[in-house]
Amino acid sequence: MERLIILWQSTGLAAMTWGAAIMMAVGALLLYLAIHKKFEPLLLLPIGFGAILANIPGAGLADPGGILYAIYAVGIETGVFPLLIFMGVGAMTDFGPLLANPRTLLLGGAAQFGIFATLLGAIALNALPGFEFTLADAAAIAIIGGADGPTAIFLASKLAPELLGAIAVAAYSYMALVPIIQPPIMKLLTTASERSITMQQLRPVERREKILFPLAVLALTLLFLPTATPLVGMFCFGNLMREAGVVDRLSKTAQNELINIVTIFLGLAVGSKLSADEFLSLQTVGILVLGAVAFSIGTAAGVLMAKLMNKLSSQPINPLIGAAGVSAVPMAARVVNKVGLEANANNYLLMHAMGPNVAGVLGSAVAAGILLALIG
Repeated sequence: MERLIILWQSTGLAAMTWGAAIMMAVGALLLYLAIHKKFEPLLLLPIGFGAILANIPGAGLADPGGILYAIYAVGIETGVFPLLIFMGVGAMTDFGPLLANPRTLLLGGAAQFGIFATLLGAIALNALPGFEFTLADAAAIAIIGGADGPTAIFLASKLAPELLGAIAVAAYSYMALVPIIQPPIMKLLTTASERSITMQQLRPVERREKILFPLAVLALTLLFLPTATPLVGMFCFGNLMREAGVVDRLSKTAQNELINIVTIFLGLAVGSKLSADEFLSLQTVGILVLGAVAFSIGTAAGVLMAKLMNKLSSQPINPLIGAAGVSAVPMAARVVNKVGLEANANNYLLMHAMGPNVAGVLGSAVAAGILLALIG
């Protein structure tokens, strides 16, 4: 009998707590969303599986000495994984639409308004019982509004590592929900005639412009916002490899093998932070709500800026493209194109929307740099 008791106590069932069981269910839900609903499967699948592994009683995978602990320490605490992701994204990004219509840079900037509005909202939540967000916590939460997972993880690891799991899950969940969240906001803020506006064809962009652009962006970052250099610098390096045309092997590696490997480890590392003691709290609910608010405000700000630009511009600008100012590339641009086609079957906005979409990537990195400079 004594041996049976010892055997029972060594099982996971004997050590299982309600909190661990709930978090394993959350991990299973993320797997369901990734596999069945195809919501951001590249990240939600490893995050969900990592959450299950981290909450298995007695396994110790997320404890010091465990593999998930080591992955997190090497890749997230140091900030290496988000930076490598940014390099890969840069190698996959074509700045042609932005260079062909530089005005769309304003739309990428306007969409970041959601970040700073939510910063104030997170501080305001402290007036309610149960919420104790510091300024650093609020800044890390607010970056969710940029709809940029790597930037959110990078900033959270620097300012509020204890909130990393909730922030990462919120960021990637709302990125996956772009086709659901954005269209109602876009339609609410625009008229049918505005959604039907046809824009002029973009001009061809020379190779020289594409090579000089990442170098110019890096130079401006070094001069005016050095704290954004890690994100912007890796992004520009990846893009320069793409556009230079002399290191195709390196560019393709950054776009494929490297970013895929890092994505696996990044997801597992984030999943390791979804432990019951860190995730199951009222603050997590606040983070999820604030993330939705941030994303919605960012979308609305981009659309309203595009409406203003259309009023002031001699050339027609479809206000829908402002919604692509959030940096969910290229999903937000595809949503803009879809809503535009619903209003006008001959209105193809994809390439026009890619301008503010890639501008949003830079915008979120700059916003993170500003927050680091002011708070970090």
